[in-house]
Amino acid sequence: MTNTIERPLGIERQQITIGELEDRAYELKEKLLRLCGSYEGAVHIGGDLSVADILTALFQYGMRVDPSDIANPGRDRFILSKGHAAVCMYIAMAIRGFFDYDDIVRTYGKLGSAFGMHPCKVQLPGVEASTGSLGHGLPIAVGMALHARQAGLDHRVFVLMGDGETGEGSVWEGAIAGRSRELGNLVAFIDRNCQLMTSFSEDRIVLEPYADKWRAFGWNVLEVDGHDMAALVQALDSLPGADSDRPTAVICRTVKGHGVGFMERNLGWHAGSLGAADLQRALDSLNKSRKEK
Repeated sequence: MTNTIERPLGIERQQITIGELEDRAYELKEKLLRLCGSYEGAVHIGGDLSVADILTALFQYGMRVDPSDIANPGRDRFILSKGHAAVCMYIAMAIRGFFDYDDIVRTYGKLGSAFGMHPCKVQLPGVEASTGSLGHGLPIAVGMALHARQAGLDHRVFVLMGDGETGEGSVWEGAIAGRSRELGNLVAFIDRNCQLMTSFSEDRIVLEPYADKWRAFGWNVLEVDGHDMAALVQALDSLPGADSDRPTAVICRTVKGHGVGFMERNLGWHAGSLGAADLQRALDSLNKSRKEK
């Protein structure tokens, strides 16, 4: 794999390097922390940080999207099944050009704001589905992928799930349907951070052997470090064609609170807010982790 990547995004082709993707992921995390420091309420910061690299890889590289043509029928679709990570998705989309970051900071979580704590497609053009009730994203994505097949369209449908929500039966019903209908245009990214809201996942619900479960349902399975941008790009590059007969699960091994030392794997930071001192501490830790990378 060369350092320069080419992939069609909308009508044009975008060239971007791994280093530039890493820079944008850092920008996303920094902006996320600053919003958390200004918002008068709790932000799901731990799970946001565990998917920031994944969202960067998808919106900046992996998906064919065009912020100036959001209704293009050939666009790739993205479903944020773990809807509580909405603010991370908003900022990732802002960096891609969909929204204005300052608008997010000014209105996030306020009554009547389009930038709610969970995404709403009715209020926010560019968002493909309203989510938040866990376990629903994959079934929605199955329906979108099936429609694309029936309509003769060649785009992909991507869905991002948390590992905890894969304890929901609806996820496995969706997995069966996706394989049964041979939806090779369906790609599920899974944030395997091994934490739930108040406990570590394996203490509450045994998911291992996790990859084997997806293989048993007939899915193509890739396992990657969800914080290694080169690995995420390689996974995107190695996806079977959208006309193939098996959907793909990309299991991303991640760390909740990644990049901020005092938040990493800390159950207390499933959601929280940052005062001025904690914000500076978090930014310093993020900057340190970047230099050590």
